[in-house]
Parts: sequence; C-alpha cells; structure tokens
Amino acid sequence: MPKTSARLLSLLSLLQARRDWPGALLAERLDVSPRTVRRDVDRLRELGYPVAAMKGPDGGYRLDAGTELPPLLFDDEQAVALAVALQIATASGAGIEEAAARALNTVRQVLPARLRHRVDTLRVTAVDRPESRPGPQVDSGVLMTIGAAVHAREVLRFDYSPVSAPGPVRPEAKVEAETAGEGGRGALPPPPRRVEPHHLVTWGRRWYLVAWDLERGDWRTFRADRIAPRTPTGPRFTPRELPGGSVADFITARFRGTTTATGDGVGGWPCRGEVILSLPSAEVLRHTRDGIVEELGPDRCRLVLGSWSWPGLVAAIGRFDADIEVIGPPELRSAFAQLAARYAAAATAPPRHP
Repeated sequence: MPKTSARLLSLLSLLQARRDWPGALLAERLDVSPRTVRRDVDRLRELGYPVAAMKGPDGGYRLDAGTELPPLLFDDEQAVALAVALQIATASGAGIEEAAARALNTVRQVLPARLRHRVDTLRVTAVDRPESRPGPQVDSGVLMTIGAAVHAREVLRFDYSPVSAPGPVRPEAKVEAETAGEGGRGALPPPPRRVEPHHLVTWGRRWYLVAWDLERGDWRTFRADRIAPRTPTGPRFTPRELPGGSVADFITARFRGTTTATGDGVGGWPCRGEVILSLPSAEVLRHTRDGIVEELGPDRCRLVLGSWSWPGLVAAIGRFDADIEVIGPPELRSAFAQLAARYAAAATAPPRHP
C-alpha cells in the first residue's frame, strides 16, 4: 500500500478528474479497502477540500466547490498549460494583467524543477499591431457581470457610451457606430439598452457582447469597455438561434460588413473578385490568408479574394508581382482602371514642395 501522503494525492487527482466517484471504484483504483477510502476522504476534508458523500446503493464521493480555495493538484501537462495561459492573459486587455502576472509568479514558485525549466524556456510575448492610441481596458467586474448574464440567460440592462474620440477608420468602426446608439454630443442621455446576451467574445484585443436588442428587434454587437451594467438583471429568456450557425461566423460576417458568412473563406466580404495570376499556386498560397487559390499550370493560378472595397481588393491583388488577368466582376475591372490612372498620375506628376 502506498504511503498516506502519496495516496491522498492520488485520491485528490481522481476526484478532480470526474464529477462523481463510486466508493468501490475509488477503492479499486487506489488498491485499498473502502474503509481506507473513507478515512482518506476525512483527511482531505480536514485539509479544506469539500468532499461530499453521495447516498445510494453503492455510495460515492464528489469534490464540491468550497468557500475557500484549497491547494490544487495539476499533472505536468496541466501545469505547463496553466503557466502558458497566464502569460497570454497578461496581454488580454481584460483588466486582469497584474493579477495574471502575480498568479503566474505564484504557480512558477511551486512548480517542480523539471516543470519550472519547461515554463521558463517557453516565454510568450503578445505583440499587437501599433495603433495611434492604446487598446481599451475592460473592467474585470464588467466582464464578470456580462458573463453571468450570458450563463444565466437573463436580460441585461446597461448604459452604452457612444464612440467618443475621432481616429483612423478601423474595420470594426461600422459595427461600433451601429451599436453606439442614437444621439450626439449635447443630446439627452439615451435610455438603457435592454438585450438578451448570448456570447462574450474577443476580436483584435477588444471584448464584445453579442446580443439580441429587444428595442431594435435585431442582433447587435457591443464593445464591452463601453458597457456600464445596471442591476438587477431582467427575466430569463430562451436563447435565439444566432445567424451564421456559430458565433465565430457571425462576428466575422459583422466585422466584414455583411449579415451572413459562408464557409469558403471569401463569401463574407462585401467585395469579391476573381483573377488569374502568372505565378505558381504554391507561391500565392504562402501570402493568402483568406481566399481560394486554384492551380492552372506550373506558373499560372486562379485567385478568388475578398476585401472591404474594390480599390482595397485591387491593392491586395497588386501585391503579387505578376501579370494579372481579370475574370470579374465588372466592378473589379473598373477599380483596376481607376487605380492604374491614379498611380500613373502619381508617377508623372512633378514633386511639389511645401
């Protein structure tokens, strides 16, 4: 029989692995008697672990949630995964960066030497694209309130601040303007929004709430850093079916400026075109994140690509240093002519000094 301390750790690991454990099965897995299992459960309770006994023909045990956080037990893979997740959380924009850094330091101190070395050799640094202003920070309490309403399926009431300061146009600007509410500066504050919250998501280091707006009778996407929840929450609701089939497809379609998304990686864009490039398909594939590439020959391929605008689509295709044959639609051909004239004028115009 293993020593008591090792047996307790094995018992705790089993209790964390599944919700309910019959007593006889625990005794079999630990190779001890049911009486020994009962004594070990009592020892875990003395250490602060809330192990509940289940009634029934066979009886059993369950590790419940307690009022305090007792020591946790992780296997090697779980410990490394937790450390990596905490490193990523320090750049999440969720207002938990300092707490995540302190938690990472705590976890690292108690890791065995072999695991501490693995964690130290895997340092994750989250680097965002440079912007003219720092990303917004969301209060963790707001995220908890939103998440609780989503989980409980309760109507959420909140004040929603409009887009405050002008800045460069971002892909999500249309969505943010759509959900900011009516009324400009100097107008009376708009009434609280009433929504059926469905998902809390992240996109580009920003947190968003996907919800059904009860007043507007439509789906809306709200920036979490502009939400000021009101209490109490409203009545429970039956969740509606989200357009697009999944929250990922819905969010992608909204930020691309459409109402639906398709599975081909292109159909969700408002502008979609088709060209033939004088390049091998393998070379085009290396630089195409969204789109369809079809090989037509050793040095020829078909490319179907989407973008926010026709000039933007032309610019994206033009980055391939190759001859281009436009298949369609006519708007794409017109955009090529428009940009060709603009670039030709820029190339021949004499420089003007201020």
